[in-house]
Amino acid sequence: MSESFLSKRVDGSAAPLAVGDVIAIVAVIAIGMRYGHSTLTGPVALLETAAPFLVGWAVASVLVGAYSAGAAESAKAAVPLAVRSWVPAAVIGVFLRGLLQTNLDQGLLIFLAVMLVTGGVALAGWRWVAFKLR
Repeated sequence: MSESFLSKRVDGSAAPLAVGDVIAIVAVIAIGMRYGHSTLTGPVALLETAAPFLVGWAVASVLVGAYSAGAAESAKAAVPLAVRSWVPAAVIGVFLRGLLQTNLDQGLLIFLAVMLVTGGVALAGWRWVAFKLR
């Protein structure tokens, strides 16, 4: 019997990666809100801002295989899968955020570039450290 698409893309052994990834994404957004815009006003505002990116991550990470069995085996596999997942996740997040807020129009491409770089660095860095500490 062949494996389903989802069972090839999600493996229970990668669950710790998922927890760390969500923390990394939320941390990037919290830091950006606090130091980039001085607007961090509480957990509700943070979750409202992070939600579009977490939705993007939930979709892209599964499609790319960021939580596949191979991702849980080594940094050599886990880091590139996270970065490849973050690119479409950030695009989805920025798109959804743009739908929710009309004042992002002029800075949308800059915002996307910042999210691509900071999110990619955070995810890659966290995953690299996680495997070094094993």
